[in-house]
Amino acid sequence: MPYYGFGYGFGIDPAYLLLVVVSLVLGMATQGYINSTYRTWSKVKGDGASGADVARRMLDANGCGRVGIKSTVGHLTDHYDPRDNSLYLSGENLSGGSVASIAVACHEAGHAVQRQSGYFMMRVRSALVPVVNLSQSMWMLVFIMGVALNIAGLTTLAIVLFAFSVLFQIVTLPVELDASRRAVDYIRASGMSELNVRGARKVLTAAALTYVAAALTSILQLVYLLGRTDRSRD
Repeated sequence: MPYYGFGYGFGIDPAYLLLVVVSLVLGMATQGYINSTYRTWSKVKGDGASGADVARRMLDANGCGRVGIKSTVGHLTDHYDPRDNSLYLSGENLSGGSVASIAVACHEAGHAVQRQSGYFMMRVRSALVPVVNLSQSMWMLVFIMGVALNIAGLTTLAIVLFAFSVLFQIVTLPVELDASRRAVDYIRASGMSELNVRGARKVLTAAALTYVAAALTSILQLVYLLGRTDRSRD
């Protein structure tokens, strides 16, 4: 039986349309929540200096003195790059001294501390990166070829490739949650007020929800693909 009805240009599938709607709602809701939470706490002055200053102190306190801190463009584009062992902080978090800026900067510092301490889940995530980079660029093309040519082996291969992306999303969750935990623990241990601790936790919890939504969306899509493939074979 042909593999039509997947919602990938081969007919309209209500289940796929529902998946698209759910994914959009989840993405918009979590993005709106993190933006709103960040805005709220970006107006509250933190006890520390700038985000970069507090992150620097956190790094030094955890034996990460060689980790660099650099600027990056954009809004909430902050990240840690293990390739050059540097934190990249957006301008508002690099020089800003709000509770939100400190929380985000310390979260990224938490990733550097994970690497320094050999945190297991981060090592797993790093090992998956080259595989996921390849699978993300290939799975859709392979899937469409399998559907168009009605070759079950290709659709199965595509789903296996996509499954690596799902696994990556799942592994990312504990890595992000642990980095946030380290950030909040440091903010508390450094003597900042309970207001700073509470605000940092709220900002980082909102940020974590974006990763939860991404993982859930990927899992739903994988379940959909598996279900449609099984029914097509009947």
